[in-house]
Amino acid sequence: MRLIILSLAFLVVLIQYPLWLGKGGWLRVWDLDHQVQDARKKNDELRARNAKLGSEVQDLKDGTGAVEERARFELGMIKENEVFVQVIDPNKRSTFVAIPPPPVEPKKEKKN
Repeated sequence: MRLIILSLAFLVVLIQYPLWLGKGGWLRVWDLDHQVQDARKKNDELRARNAKLGSEVQDLKDGTGAVEERARFELGMIKENEVFVQVIDPNKRSTFVAIPPPPVEPKKEKKN
């Protein structure tokens, strides 16, 4: 009787193995499900990025507003008859390096 119970228990474990740990088992399905969710999330982020880039390309093709904006901010260009004003915050430390004036040589007196 004991041998029959042990053999039946072994058969149940043998049948359960592919269900849990096999190629199409629950653990594998759970892992693949998480991979699919991660891939969908990344695809949504990439779709949003592509839509933003697509609208920027369309604006560059059709309008001059984006070109003008890029020229102003990236290249520092200004329009004709515009006045450029730069406001410097006195509380911030300047990033510009002051160049000292060249040294002045002492004047030599003329001898008569």
